[in-house]
This record gives sequence, C-alpha cells and structure tokens, in this order.
Amino acid sequence: MWQSLRVDSVNVSFGHRLWWVDAFIGDAERGNPAVVVLLERPMEDQALQQIAFELGVSETAFVRRVGDGWSLRWFTPTVEVDLCGHATLATAHVLWSEGHLDEARQARFQTRSGLLTADREAGWITLDFPATPVATGRPVDIGQLTESLNASVHFAGHSCFDLLVEVQSEAVVRALEPSIAGLAAIPVRGVIVTARAETPGFDFVSRFFAPNVGIDEDPVCGSAHCCLGPYWSERLGKTDLKAWQISDRGGVLKLALRGDRVRISGQAVTVLRANLDAAAVC
Repeated sequence: MWQSLRVDSVNVSFGHRLWWVDAFIGDAERGNPAVVVLLERPMEDQALQQIAFELGVSETAFVRRVGDGWSLRWFTPTVEVDLCGHATLATAHVLWSEGHLDEARQARFQTRSGLLTADREAGWITLDFPATPVATGRPVDIGQLTESLNASVHFAGHSCFDLLVEVQSEAVVRALEPSIAGLAAIPVRGVIVTARAETPGFDFVSRFFAPNVGIDEDPVCGSAHCCLGPYWSERLGKTDLKAWQISDRGGVLKLALRGDRVRISGQAVTVLRANLDAAAVC
C-alpha cells in the first residue's frame, strides 16, 4: 500500500516514489534504514539535501535511470557523500523487488566513486566496491583518540575516508560510549572501531561513528567495510570474512577480497512504500 509523504520546505515535483528499506539485516539484526527515492527527472542539489534532512535516516539514495544503467547519489541529513554501501544495497533491492530491473540482470550504478555493481546470489545481494585500505604516513593523535573513545587503542590508521581504530576486544567495542564532540574534532568522514570477534561464526566486529557527516553512529556502514575487509584479511590470513556491526540495531555482512575490490554481501527488506509530495513554498 502506498502512503503519501509531504515535504513542505523545498520545491519538489510530484510523482517521485520512495521506499524505506532495512539493509544488512540478519536473523536477529534489524540492519540500517535507508530511504530510496526513484527520481522521474533530475532535481536540484538543494532539494535533494533538504529531502534527506527531512527524512532523517543516515543515508537517502536518489536513483534515476540513465541509459542502460542508473545514476545513484547518496545524502546524509547534512551532506552528500562519495560512497555508501547500505543505501546502494537498498537501492538494488528496490529495483529488483519492485520490477524496475529484471531479477536476472546486474544492477549498474554511476556514482561519485565510479561504476558500482550489484548482483543477486542465493537470497543475498552482493556489491562490488573499491577497497579503501589503511595507508601509512598520516599521523594519528592517539591521546585525543583515546580520550574521545574512553578506551585503549591497539592500532589506528587512516583510509581515504575514515580513521580505523582497533581496540582490545569485542566487549570493548560493544561497551563504547564515545564523546561525539571529541570524534567530531577529528578531520575524517568517520571513525571505525573494530576488534576480532569473540562471537562464534564471525571474524570481526565493528561500530562506526560519523558526526562530521551528520551521523553520530551509523547502525551498519557498508563502505566502512571497504577498509575493514583489507585490514582483517591481512591479519587473519583469509580473503572471505563474515562481519558483525554491533550497533543497537546490528547488521551482518559477508566480505570477499578480490584484488583491489571488496565484494560486500547482505540482505534487505522493504519496510514502507510512499509517494513524495511537496508544496513549492520556497
């Protein structure tokens, strides 16, 4: 059943449809909500950002058919971002489940991070994303980081987007109550905190904090695993990994390292369908 959603503060053409999708769900995990908006025509950046702000989820994906593929952009409530995993998974799920793309065809997205693809495999959706490994040479203020996390730091290093921090144990990751203001003072997109998993069936756990892009804690961040995958692959000596993001909602991801790419697999479910309406009052 379709519902009507009104956004009064921007100029929006009628007729755009949206879906609320939980991505990277598990047996007992609720995953990360994303809103997917199917655009019938291009829309101004200011309007896209305002819609994302009004919707209030960590990422809103705006998708539009372009040639034989799709243009895809991702917005947090405050900024457009270069890469987002859970909203891409949600978008692919919508295209297949709502009949916009044949289930046998690959989803191909033109994005700010180049061509990204998604495939359906035995009930899972697999994204093909660029690896963003930790690089050397960029200093980390361990004192500031320790104070902000209120936890001892085993390792810290920068990827092209984020700061990855390894702590002592899964229990430490689970118990973190960081200073969000302290983390916001670190000039990165977000801070990934991780440890080797103690729960059977998983290789590592993580949480992701991104106050600099309007998300105090992201329930499940697919793009953070573009860094986590190479990091734990090297330490554990394996290329296929199973990850658990242990936020309050929680999420499950399967990773496969393939050269400079990371294949990220997850499952998704549609929660809500709506029509996006607006009053042109700007």
